[in-house]
Amino acid sequence: MTKKILVLAGDGIGPEIVTEAVKVIEVLKKDGLDVSLEDGLIGGASTDAYGEPLTEATLKQAKSADAILLGAVGGPKWESLDIAIRPEKGLLKIRAGLELFSNLRPAILYPQLADASTLKPEVVSGLDLMIVRELTGGIYFGQPRGVETMENGERRGFNTLVYTESEVERIARSAFEIAMKRSKKLCSVDKANVLECTEMWREVVESVAKDYPEVEVSHMYVDNAAMQLVRAPKQFDVMVTTNMFGDILSDAAAMLTGSIGMLPSASLDANGKGMYEPIHGSAPDIAGQGVANPLATILSVAMMLRYTLNEAAMADRVEKAVEKVLDQGLRTADIYSEGTTKVGTKEMGDAVVAAL
Repeated sequence: MTKKILVLAGDGIGPEIVTEAVKVIEVLKKDGLDVSLEDGLIGGASTDAYGEPLTEATLKQAKSADAILLGAVGGPKWESLDIAIRPEKGLLKIRAGLELFSNLRPAILYPQLADASTLKPEVVSGLDLMIVRELTGGIYFGQPRGVETMENGERRGFNTLVYTESEVERIARSAFEIAMKRSKKLCSVDKANVLECTEMWREVVESVAKDYPEVEVSHMYVDNAAMQLVRAPKQFDVMVTTNMFGDILSDAAAMLTGSIGMLPSASLDANGKGMYEPIHGSAPDIAGQGVANPLATILSVAMMLRYTLNEAAMADRVEKAVEKVLDQGLRTADIYSEGTTKVGTKEMGDAVVAAL
């Protein structure tokens, strides 16, 4: 049965990098991948066209698709808009609408890029960790929220950090299942010494851990976790944490690998349906210049093949093609170093296609 992929290119460099990823999918279709592609708008592009960052029609498209490939959303062009119609609201809406609660963010340092990391090679060489971020709850979605004017005329902003036990349990189980497939080692990151909500988080994780006796479980406060990621990142294998903490820590982990332009991500529902995207943003400062790194988006296709389409062999092919291109010394500007060959977005995509 043909699987349907919804392509949401988004804003900034999104259309450029997604174009290269689609070229990879088209090659795999010729080799037997049974998928169809359709396009939609999200973010600023949708706001420009329809007055809102995600229309009900596009959300309906997403719900009927088997997987979604996303570029990036946002940019200065839309920052002056009311917060309700800014591009990022479209991203939050599609995550919530599809119940994509489990965000997988790998941080892998390719041996070819060891010199691109700002950390010493001995600290990061061999790095391969997975951050599992809860994606549809926490402070980004909690109510009440807003800005109000008090009686004395001073404004006060407020957001609510809230999780239910069931929300914590399902993300914990997702992380434990991933840990079982890796090194059976899981670190849960919280701020239980200050935040009651994450004190409960820790208790629920401990409860779920009883169902996974083979997994070594540890807990770490988020401030210490941030420090440890920079000091000794290879101590971690799988990390599970809240929406906001995961947002921050995964970007920090990304830079251990040399470039945020190399890292894919998957956001999954309870049945394995997913939205796949690079973890970087829309990079409006380089949009339209043809210099963006498409490898994170191409590697997101590999994650799609592995986690939703159940095409592990094709996922391996894509990942090996990326490694082959890196072995050839081809680099976009973000990972370029002396002695390598600088190429643009299209050239890098073409090279991966050729390697496939």
